Order: sequence, then structure tokens, then C-alpha cells
Amino acid sequence: MVEGLGAVGLRLEREGPIAWCVIDRPAARNALTPAMYFGIKRAVRLVNTDSELAALIITGTGDVFAPGGDLGGRAEPGDSVPDDIGYDILPFTAIRESRAPVIAAVNGICQAGGLLIAMMADIAVASDRATFRVPELLRGIPDATYAAALPAHVGVAVARDLLLSARTVDAAEAQRIGLISRVVDHAQLRAEALEAARQILRTAPEARAHVKRMLNERYGLIDYQTMFGALEVSPEPREGMLAFMEKREPNWIPPDLPT
Repeated sequence: MVEGLGAVGLRLEREGPIAWCVIDRPAARNALTPAMYFGIKRAVRLVNTDSELAALIITGTGDVFAPGGDLGGRAEPGDSVPDDIGYDILPFTAIRESRAPVIAAVNGICQAGGLLIAMMADIAVASDRATFRVPELLRGIPDATYAAALPAHVGVAVARDLLLSARTVDAAEAQRIGLISRVVDHAQLRAEALEAARQILRTAPEARAHVKRMLNERYGLIDYQTMFGALEVSPEPREGMLAFMEKREPNWIPPDLPT
């Protein structure tokens, strides 16, 4: 059974008590529109309120899990987003605090908002073909969720490295540094994601909720005010996104930087 989530490029499939939220926008390489971000949040809400569902698995299609938001600002006809919702559109906290288990089945390229989805999931099962990156500073975006969450996952030193260099890491390194927890053969990704969901569902729900609450206390303050303020008034995000769209270097890179 396939259901809509108010976003073109996103669909919900039911497999018994398991819901699959599939990111499927190949024409834009699975770049997430505002409606898709909110649709993922709707999927989390659904598995927590529908008595026939017990867990959610989020995955992508092709060789891309999710590369983050659509920097071109594009949307799709038929997308549905509440008016004036602001940063409440983002699904990361909802994923992190979900009482129903949330699994990320990372099938390929995973970065920006896509990597935050994987990090906030209870278990991230990654294909051995997956790659990971935190590219926000390349676009002039002071991302508040990463600043709070990344040190809790990988430590301050590695968080500085990933945030300030914006380098790409493969699945093996991502697992080694604690960015994600499981790496599997690409052909076994679906089966291993289902197995992860089954394992969590064997644990007691009330006790699990208490443990998750205590784990979540390790995250720092998410300063969305600074982040969204910069997006509104700083010239850097506009220059970073324009440079990306025009396939050129942003103007803050020194012209004589050694190669």
C-alpha cells in the first residue's frame, strides 16, 4: 500500500507494521523541498499515531539517499506545506524524539539535511557504497543542528574536521568515527534495515522511551535563531547558493589559493 505525504518526491509504503518513507525525486537527485522535509515529519507522526504501524524506515532511491535541501529553491506542483511554519518544518527533532523506532537505510550519497536524518534515526544502516559529507559551510550556512549534534556523535575534534573541511567520507570511515553505526553489503540493505527495526521492536517501549530521553539529553542547544537569522540577513548564504547554481567558486575563496 502506497500513501502520499503531501510532497511530490516522497511516498509512504506499508509492509505489515513497518512504514517505508521513500525519498524519490530523481530529476533533482533527491534534493529535499520544504514539502519533503515536512512530509518526513508527517511520516514520523503517522507511525506514532497509527495503531497498525510500529516503526519507520527512511530510505532513498538510486545512488542517492538525500543530499539536503534543494538549493535552487525549487518546489513541485502539488506540494503541501503549512503557511508561516518556519523551522518547525524540519523533521530532525521529531525523528530523534520519536517513540516509534526510526531506521535510516542509507543507500547512497548522504549529506546536509540527509545526513542529519540518518544521525537522528535510532539506527543508521548504510550501504557500503554510501558517502557522507557536511557541506553547509561551503554554502555559507551556519547550521545549528550540526553544531549541536555532531560533537555528540563523533567528538569535538572530528566534528571540527567534518564541519570546517566539508570533506567527503566513505561508509567505512563514517562507521569508524561513529557518524553511523552499521555498514552492510549494498544488496542486503533492505533486509538489514528490516532486521534493525525488528531488533528494536523486541525491546520494551516504555523503558526504551526513557533510555532515548536520557540519550537525547547529550545533545547541545540547537540555536535556530542564529541560523535562520543568518539565512535572512547575511550575504554569505545567498552567495554560496548562487555560486553552487552557477558552478563557480564563491567570492570568499582567496583567488591565489594553492591547488
